[in-house]
Amino acid sequence: MPVAASTPIELIENVYSTLDERVDAARSRFGRDLTLAEKVLVNHLDDPTLTPERGATYVDLRPDRVAMQDATAQMAWLQFMTAGLDAVQVPTTTHCDHLISARLDAGRDLAAALDTNEEVYDFLESVCARYGAGFWKPGSGIIHQVVLEQYAFPGGLMIGTDSHTPNAGGLGMVAVGVGGADAVDVMTGFPWNVRWPKLIGVYLTGELEGWAAPKDVILKVAEILTVAGGTGAIVEYFGPGAHSLSATGKATICNMGAEIGATTSLFAYDDAMARYLKATGREAAADAANAVAHHLRADDAVLADPARYFDRMVEIDLSRLGPHINGPHTPDRARPVAELGAEAKLNGWPLEVSAALVGSCTNSSYEDITRAAGIARHAAAHGLTARSPLMVTPGSEQVRATIERDGLLADLEAIGATVLANACGPCIGQWDRQDVADGTPNSIVTSYNRNFPKRNDGYASTNAFVTSPETVVALALAGTLDFDPATDTLTAPDGTEVALMVGPGTELPEAGFDPGASGFIAPPDDGSGVEVRVSPDSERLQVLAPFAPWDGQDLLDLPVLLKAQGKCTTDHISMAGPWLRYRGHLENISGNLYLGAVNAFTGATGKGKNQLDGSTGSFPDIAASYHAAGQRWVVVGDRNIGEGSSREHAAMEPRFRGCAAVIARSFARIHETNLKKQGVLALTFADPDDYDRIDEDDRVSVLGLAALAPGTPVRVQVTKPDGTAVEIVAEHTLSSEQIEWFRAGSALNLIRERTAG
Repeated sequence: MPVAASTPIELIENVYSTLDERVDAARSRFGRDLTLAEKVLVNHLDDPTLTPERGATYVDLRPDRVAMQDATAQMAWLQFMTAGLDAVQVPTTTHCDHLISARLDAGRDLAAALDTNEEVYDFLESVCARYGAGFWKPGSGIIHQVVLEQYAFPGGLMIGTDSHTPNAGGLGMVAVGVGGADAVDVMTGFPWNVRWPKLIGVYLTGELEGWAAPKDVILKVAEILTVAGGTGAIVEYFGPGAHSLSATGKATICNMGAEIGATTSLFAYDDAMARYLKATGREAAADAANAVAHHLRADDAVLADPARYFDRMVEIDLSRLGPHINGPHTPDRARPVAELGAEAKLNGWPLEVSAALVGSCTNSSYEDITRAAGIARHAAAHGLTARSPLMVTPGSEQVRATIERDGLLADLEAIGATVLANACGPCIGQWDRQDVADGTPNSIVTSYNRNFPKRNDGYASTNAFVTSPETVVALALAGTLDFDPATDTLTAPDGTEVALMVGPGTELPEAGFDPGASGFIAPPDDGSGVEVRVSPDSERLQVLAPFAPWDGQDLLDLPVLLKAQGKCTTDHISMAGPWLRYRGHLENISGNLYLGAVNAFTGATGKGKNQLDGSTGSFPDIAASYHAAGQRWVVVGDRNIGEGSSREHAAMEPRFRGCAAVIARSFARIHETNLKKQGVLALTFADPDDYDRIDEDDRVSVLGLAALAPGTPVRVQVTKPDGTAVEIVAEHTLSSEQIEWFRAGSALNLIRERTAG
């Protein structure tokens, strides 16, 4: 099937052709009606006769496509290259959106990125051409917005090497963020192995009013479920309120479901999705979905009595939902916007808004921008301008061209906004910030999704608050956190008091979308003669060598490199920002290993004790010294270790430097899987209090590995400096297939064996 800038209708029709048979058979096997998520999953089972148990059974699924962004694609493609295949086995695309740094404006920032990242872009374009994948050039847009516009379709299944891949749930697609090794499995023609998810239902009633926006739905859900509440579950939204939301509004909600740890989130197919498909030139996809619409929603019995079918239920009345703002430092710290000023004063957070940022993959749709621009237009008419620096990131070239044509960018520029490139930019740390020095306490407001310390500008001293684009613009005009746009007023230059107005927004452009400059490059029909461009002297790209297989022995007397205290996200383990330049060079990027982690023994960040010589050093330096000495080691984690981005570097770097096991109170889903994929044992304390029994100078042994089996606990022995031993029981979620990954040294090693055979 030719690689194109959209999903071929033949692929969609093929997916729909099996729905009748597989859904009916699943109802019979399960002995009940099905939710939407279950219908999509059973239709993509590698073995359609299975009756998996939620939260327990590992299954093999067959995704319809793979999408990768440039930062994660580098390592994924480097792994794929070692598999020995001539082409990818499923439709695959690479999108260049992460490596463009925001500093001046769209034109100059894009030009700088093209120069700075030339060798990486050359590699990605050539590797896509060599192996039959589509390539989206820098400036085309953020991966998730482009996927929504071009590739997502109701009832489909895709995986993407970015945690916000669930954005496509706004079009009724089960879209899951994964690490690169998962993507490589599928690209090489093997199924995607994952635990059958639990199900969380969110029942929506009413309609959003006034300043409330779709973003406020997920901000409220994050407050209810917390950053770990969705782990191992799919969140399915339904109810009359769901049908009042646009497709892009639904996408916003699904996108930020990554912040509650959910496997993915999705909505049922409805008229809003059909309208969006048609508006983006996919009439045939809408017609095909209409023909099977009864399968693209939960069964009637589920909708009538959802509590019987979901593991947990949440109910939200949209009519009573007001604008929210979450943060700082964690996306589940929520409150109504009206309450932020008092809380900021109580906690000593700077009230002045030092920067306001609109956009990201979460909130850069046409509808988002029309709402934000409407506020700006009304403010400008009264002589008001932004009191804080305001930056706007269009989600795609198509959105940028359309909002420029329709005058919306001009409305925002009229109050002082700077338009940045069609890229992630400050959302993922690609912000070359010049206005505030590191270490200066300050507050920013964004319509982004994630707000961990250092996430946006690399400064731990920045307090980042996440909210809707509408509220961001309002707070930029006010210049302070102590402002409620629903009730407060601003003083115009003529002395009049102005109450900001927010309109309903425009769901889709009346004149249709302007595609702008095309950024898609299809691969040649035969890529066998294409040379993949990787310089042996490159500081940014490094051809991979396989990890060593398990030697058949227990792990004995290993030092503890790190015992992490509190939140330890993938940003703490392998931070982004300036380190993005090394995403294709495993050795160089390992220089950031655990630099953001807090040492539970000392309270220091990024530093610990070298057990080989007793010195204090940075975690990456200690890990490098252990690696050079052939000394393997372990990490001890707190709760939900590895939450946040899908980056598999947070697993590959430890594995490269000699990590044998991570023992934690609990794991975030993607990080746990990434560790397993790279041959690192991911273990949890059977008694979470055993975390407290491990001290800095202890040695850790993991015993009985020859008998490692699904569902069987592992014995961990902790030896104190005086020779006394502490016995700890550790549990794991390894399936039989995942145990084979461990024995082979990595999942990729197992693929090599199978493709060679």
